Amino acid sequence: MRVGCDQIIDRTARPLAGGYRRVLGVIAAPPAYIPQVVENDDPSWPFWEKSGMVIRAGSTPIDVRVPAKWRNRAAITWGNGRPAVSAIRFTPCPSPTGVWNAYAGGFLMRTRGACIPLVFEAGRERQVVRFGVGVRCGGTR
Repeated sequence: MRVGCDQIIDRTARPLAGGYRRVLGVIAAPPAYIPQVVENDDPSWPFWEKSGMVIRAGSTPIDVRVPAKWRNRAAITWGNGRPAVSAIRFTPCPSPTGVWNAYAGGFLMRTRGACIPLVFEAGRERQVVRFGVGVRCGGTR
């Protein structure tokens, strides 16, 4: 699924506020531990956690995906009202220098908590980052 510039909900010059983590130099990903999980109306994904994603403006396309082994346990969604998916591509969005674009969304799960890995790719760079959603992950940075 593609998330375009029309899905930006805010712009910030402080992308790492609130424990957000820098990933590949162009992404501010949610904190390592995200405690608040709520029940969801979707029986396929009965648990939901809301966390935005922040992407540096004007960067290359950013791909975020749930590894294949996790796709029966977790899904992601970023962009206003977007469905649960296993992979998202953020299209590059120009903005003034030093501005980062924020997108609404988060994690969907089959259980109330999980240590979810996501694969981030920007150009030829790749990084796996774990998110403790409702639980703490051992060794998470």
